[in-house]
Amino acid sequence: MDLGLSGKTALVTGASSGLGLAIAHALALEGASVAMAARGRERLEQAAADVTRAARHRALPIAGDVAVAADAERMVREARESLGPIDVLVANAGGPPATTADTVTEAQLVSAIEQNLLASIRLARLVLPEMRARRWGRVLFVSSMAAKQPLPGLLLSNTARAGLLGFAKTLANEVASDGVTVNSILPGHFDTPRALELAQMRAERERRPVDQLLAARAASVPIGRTGRPEEFAAVAVFLASERASFVTGVALQVDGGQVAALL
Repeated sequence: MDLGLSGKTALVTGASSGLGLAIAHALALEGASVAMAARGRERLEQAAADVTRAARHRALPIAGDVAVAADAERMVREARESLGPIDVLVANAGGPPATTADTVTEAQLVSAIEQNLLASIRLARLVLPEMRARRWGRVLFVSSMAAKQPLPGLLLSNTARAGLLGFAKTLANEVASDGVTVNSILPGHFDTPRALELAQMRAERERRPVDQLLAARAASVPIGRTGRPEEFAAVAVFLASERASFVTGVALQVDGGQVAALL
């Protein structure tokens, strides 16, 4: 199936590892020119080199922090100058630390809102004018299943990501007539370095074997296992494609059936 992505330009943030890297890789294999953004330059450059080898055309690494307005503006500018106008934005950022209402600090709240809400909004606002002028564009927000089903101990993520869903749905209706779609993708439990890091931190905190925690996590998924990053990337690439031209305003969980809500 031709997804119509050959010759398109995509900007993927949080692209040095995990789900962001899997999405960048999948877009590049479909023929898109991909700008990959993340904070850690060394790991990002290695990831971009790996994508370049696999896709046989250059993936552009752009180091920076999406939570910093000047960095976000520079990322978009560098991607545009090197690869052309951005057709696909995948706004993806790592999750904030685990907290509760009793333990959270105001500084943590501000940081989470900046990283997991305002950064994505800012990126969308930077790329939308050109998308609307060309009457084609795809905006994808990588969120979390916690946006639909708040998870215990994840106050910051539950709050910021639910806010992003509200923005995405509103924006989708505003730009739909201009040929731009806006969708949110909500991952459940996936096998990523970040997931393993969080499991190890929890294991140390609770003095439990990390293998036990990972097994319990997999058992909580109705499909009986955690997801592979490439499975998530396949959904993202479809939503970014020409084939998904009538899909907008959707908040789609990719979680193996874990979210219990009907909507």
